Amino acid sequence: MTKRSFKRTLVTSALPYANGPLHLGHLAGVYVPSDIYVRYLRQRGRDVISICGSDEHGVPITLKARHEGTTPQEVVDRYHALNKKAFEDFGITFDIYARTTSPVHYETASEFFTTLYEKGVFVEKTSEQYYDEEAAAFLADRYITGTCPHCGNPCAYGDQCEQCGTSLSPTDLVNPVSTISGSKPVLKETRHWYLPLDRYEAWLKKWILEDHREWKSNVYGQCKSWLDQGLQPRAVSRDLDWGVPVPLEDAQGKVLYVWFDAPIGYISATRELTPDWEKYWKDGDTRMIHFIGKDNIVFHCIIFPAMLKAEGSYILPDNVPANEFLNLENDKISTSRNWAVWLHEYLEDFPGKQDVLRYVLCANAPEAKDNDFTWKDFQNRNNNELVAILGNFVNRAMVLTHKYFSGKVPAVTQLTPADSEVLEQIGAIREGVEQSLENFRFREAVKVAMDLARLGNKYLAETEPWKLIKQDPDRVATILNVALQISASLTLLLDPFLPFSMKKLREMLRFGETSWELTGKPDLLKAGHVIGAASLLFEKIEDEQITAQLDKLMQSRDNNKATDGVAPLKEEISFEDFTRMDLRAGTILEAEKVPKTKKLIRMTVDLGMEQRTIVSGIAEFYDPGELPGKKVTVLANLAPRNIRGIESKGMILLAENPDGSLHFIQPAAEALNGSEIN
Repeated sequence: MTKRSFKRTLVTSALPYANGPLHLGHLAGVYVPSDIYVRYLRQRGRDVISICGSDEHGVPITLKARHEGTTPQEVVDRYHALNKKAFEDFGITFDIYARTTSPVHYETASEFFTTLYEKGVFVEKTSEQYYDEEAAAFLADRYITGTCPHCGNPCAYGDQCEQCGTSLSPTDLVNPVSTISGSKPVLKETRHWYLPLDRYEAWLKKWILEDHREWKSNVYGQCKSWLDQGLQPRAVSRDLDWGVPVPLEDAQGKVLYVWFDAPIGYISATRELTPDWEKYWKDGDTRMIHFIGKDNIVFHCIIFPAMLKAEGSYILPDNVPANEFLNLENDKISTSRNWAVWLHEYLEDFPGKQDVLRYVLCANAPEAKDNDFTWKDFQNRNNNELVAILGNFVNRAMVLTHKYFSGKVPAVTQLTPADSEVLEQIGAIREGVEQSLENFRFREAVKVAMDLARLGNKYLAETEPWKLIKQDPDRVATILNVALQISASLTLLLDPFLPFSMKKLREMLRFGETSWELTGKPDLLKAGHVIGAASLLFEKIEDEQITAQLDKLMQSRDNNKATDGVAPLKEEISFEDFTRMDLRAGTILEAEKVPKTKKLIRMTVDLGMEQRTIVSGIAEFYDPGELPGKKVTVLANLAPRNIRGIESKGMILLAENPDGSLHFIQPAAEALNGSEIN
């Protein structure tokens, strides 16, 4: 519950990463509850703005661009457009969906860094970081792979092993390799700026652990765990060429670390939205709410508040109602394994059913613990709740009104105590929904709101107007008037949860009001008001549709397994580019290890017209003694290269499996040495 009243509310939703499409986990964790809350505040006439946008910097984007043979800008342009449209089609009502590659964001982030720098907040440190000598570049964690020291996974990243889930540092990896060149990186000194979180530890403990005990237990508990372990300085810059440049003259080649850059995107988006942006960020009468997933708790509850505190002129978040993770069919959602339901595909497969997914994700929201989405539950909630409870009640009330009173709202003759009790319950239900929403209990809120439809169904079932119409039409008039008042209130109470359906219901009822406070008021539909024709609010979802989704999900996982670990295709080349490669058949005559190296083998290869010396890093997979006599394919017109003092003239072609093992690409035995391979 809010501890004080505020003039306005600033709602931020975690900026989705622009390196892929949105999936159900994103929606359940952040965007459905955020949108429900914002719609609710708007219905109550509150001053509220909803801020979101694409997070467009960071290593995963540069990695995706590298894998696709494109540029980071092209990657973020594609996914920003895709996700922005998906949000709009799904009914998420941000006031702005901005980008962290915008000029306004670059200016805002640079100003924020400069303010902290000039106040002497940062600590400058020189440390050792892995460096790729061939690529002449420092390596971000995701640009380094190696063997996990915990589970032996040979494809672990420099920040995490995705097989066992252990967090890692690049120096933890066994046999680290640069993903840029394939060479072994070396440690090299580099200079960066750090936010000294340890200096803010005492303040954070009081601000969170004492002043915000009302935060959700999962949020409060994770913050306490971090604070109990002790905070350490955290770098705010990185050696990359994609991001907001560090605005210092002696910081060429360095950008703001994405964790520092991204939350400033909330500020820059608000600046882009309105010239009055400061009243939402610097006025103590503004309440700021961050909607995020649990993987962002530390950034929004500890690091970003420390940044804002250090800057000095900004308000701090009043609440951070983070959700846990949503699983899919009893398995963790994984974009790398293609185990996900993508929003843009759902909208194509289930046109007009945005509210069904909104309802299911809210009713099954992972608020206190990880939860599971299954297609069967999706079908059951639609058929047994939206169709059988909500849709059924509204349809019966409207159809009977048309049948008995020509579509005109009948006048109340006399309310029985039971009628009055039903009408009074509308107000009580509204208060219950309010209390739940104000405390960010969205599952509870939608359940209580649906209780109004349950109440309506129970009322019609008990009064049975279809049995009374002949002997007591006046009583039926009262019953249907009450049922229609419930229907009108439903359009208001369920609007934050089911906006498309409630808009349709208002049109059917010819009821134009949207104010939350009108819920439960008497005579929302006046006697004599003519309602429109009834049509189905929701349709049953058949078994065939669910089977198709399950088959699609399993097929995508099977396809992913078939290509698991296989490198994506490189950028397309022309036929002329290919013809410039001189590929020849050859035979290895001699082979020996290069002294003081682990991987290198020096070979003499017969190319028919001459013999060549070629050095190759294959000693982990082949013993030099077994190589003489092997047929090989040689790229013969590759420029000579000096490797450990040996001039290597050409390259032997090998295939690399996902596990890193190498295998010769061998021409047929009858191919003569020196024959061209086309």
